[in-house]
Amino acid sequence: MKTLPKILLAVAVVVGVPVLVLVKGKQPEPFEPGSESAYRLQMGQLPVAQLETEFVDPSRPTATNGDYAGSGERRLKATVWFPGDREFAPYPLLVYSHGFSSSRREAAYLNEHLASLGYVVVAADYPLTNMRAPGGPQVKDVVNQPADVSFLIDSLLALASADGNSLQGQIDPERIGALGLSLGGLTTTLAAFHPELRDPRIQAALSIAGPTFVFTPAFYRHHSLPFLMLAGDIDALVPYAANAAPVPEQVPGGELVTIHKASHTGFAGPAGIMRWLDNPDVVGCWIVERSAGEAMEEPWFDLIGPPDMGIDYSAEADLCTLDPLPEAMNTLRQQMITRVVVRSFFERQFSRSESSREAADRYLRQGLATELGDVIYTPPAT
Repeated sequence: MKTLPKILLAVAVVVGVPVLVLVKGKQPEPFEPGSESAYRLQMGQLPVAQLETEFVDPSRPTATNGDYAGSGERRLKATVWFPGDREFAPYPLLVYSHGFSSSRREAAYLNEHLASLGYVVVAADYPLTNMRAPGGPQVKDVVNQPADVSFLIDSLLALASADGNSLQGQIDPERIGALGLSLGGLTTTLAAFHPELRDPRIQAALSIAGPTFVFTPAFYRHHSLPFLMLAGDIDALVPYAANAAPVPEQVPGGELVTIHKASHTGFAGPAGIMRWLDNPDVVGCWIVERSAGEAMEEPWFDLIGPPDMGIDYSAEADLCTLDPLPEAMNTLRQQMITRVVVRSFFERQFSRSESSREAADRYLRQGLATELGDVIYTPPAT
C-alpha cells in the first residue's frame, strides 16, 4: 500500500500540471456512437432544479461522539435534485445515501443525470458519518441511518403535499427507490431488508460497492424487492469477493453488475480528478483508515441485530488489505458506466411505459455487457 507521503507527492505532481490539461486531459474512451449505451449516457430532456434545505427530526437524538456532546435531534442538511418541468409529474422519488466520511454532493454527477430523466432525488449529510461530523466521522452511526432514510421520505412527501413550494405535486408516493455508495450502500440494504429498520415504501434498491459481508443469506429472507449490486472487481475498501460476488446467490432475485478494474473510490464524483493516479483507492484507504481504523476493529455488529436475524458477528471487513493496488480504470469511464446502470435499473422498475421497462431490462441483462467489454452482468441464481 502506498504511504501518505507518496500520495501527497502524487497530488503535488497533479497540482503542478497546467489547469487545462488537468481538467480536460486523460478523458475516457467514449461509448460507441449510436450504441444504446451512448444513448443511455445522455442527459434527459428535462431541466434540472436544485433545492438546498435542512430537515430536522426532533423525535430521534444524535449520539455523543468524541468531544461532541450529542443532541436531542437529528439534523440533515440536504440537496434535492428534481425536474424543473412539471409536465410529466408526479415523478419517482429516490433517496441517495453517501459513503463514510463523505457528503451529500458525492454523487451529484449521478443525481443530476437522474433528475434530468424524471426523478426527484434527495441526498443528505448524515449527522455522524459525513466528512464534517462533529467529533469526527463515526461508522457505527450507520445503524441510525435507515431511520434517516425514512425521515427523508416523510419530509419529501410532506413537501410534495404542501401548497406553494417547488416540489408541490412532484412526487409519486407509489414509486420510491433507494441507492447509495459504500456505507451508503449498507444504509440502503438495511433500509430495504432489515426486519425492523426497513421502510416498506421502498420498492427497489441499488447498492454501489456497499458492504454485505456482515449478512448471512437469512438476512435477505425478511423482505423481497428488486436489488442490484454495482461493484468493481479490484475494490480495496469493500473487497469484491466477500461483498459483491455473493449477491446473486444470497439475495433472492439479486443481480450483480461488475466493472472490471473499477476502484471503490472511483464511484464518487470527486474522484474524477484522481484519474491521474494509478488507483484512487490509495486516497480512499488513507481517508477511511484515518477516520475509522480503530472503530472497524472493535466489535459492533450486534448493533445491527442478533445472529438469528442473519447478522454474522464473526465477519471481518478486510479493509484495505489489498497490496499492492492494481492499476484501476479511468474514474470518468467508471462514472459513465455507473450512470447507465443506475438509470436502467430504476427505469426498469419505475417507468410508466411498458416498452421502456422492457428495453431497460434487455439492456441490463444483454446489451450492457455486449456493448461494454469491461462490464459483466450476473443474473440472480435460479
